[in-house]
Amino acid sequence: KMIKKIILAISIYFNLILIVNADKVDFFDEAKILFEKKQYEDSKFLFQRNIVYNPKDTKSYLYLAKIFKNEQNKSELEKNIKVVLLLEPSNEEAMYHLIDIELDRSNFSKVKELREDFKKICSNLCDKIASINKRLKEFEKKDAS
Repeated sequence: KMIKKIILAISIYFNLILIVNADKVDFFDEAKILFEKKQYEDSKFLFQRNIVYNPKDTKSYLYLAKIFKNEQNKSELEKNIKVVLLLEPSNEEAMYHLIDIELDRSNFSKVKELREDFKKICSNLCDKIASINKRLKEFEKKDAS
């Protein structure tokens, strides 16, 4: 009798785990497919919906930032980039976007500071350091003239 109760308890426990995990909602893959098809409004909705269920999903924030960049919505772009870096400080793509934002603002001291941080974390986008340096030099030349 005791063994039957233990088996019943274990089966109930595993069924509960399956039910809880089945409820875990993830819209990211579907949103990414729509993004790649340039269906930005639909993908934006799904990325935002994914964040409701998975508030620490940095990939969704990063894709939202890309959508807002495409829409030229600078405040939402920056807000999403900062959330990515808050959740994942070593996200090189988000760091590069932030450097780009600061370059557009001509905030060179911040760009130089971020560039040093970027050098420490880059693994796939290290080639971007050269373009950052080039843009900095171009701004400095304009500033000098």
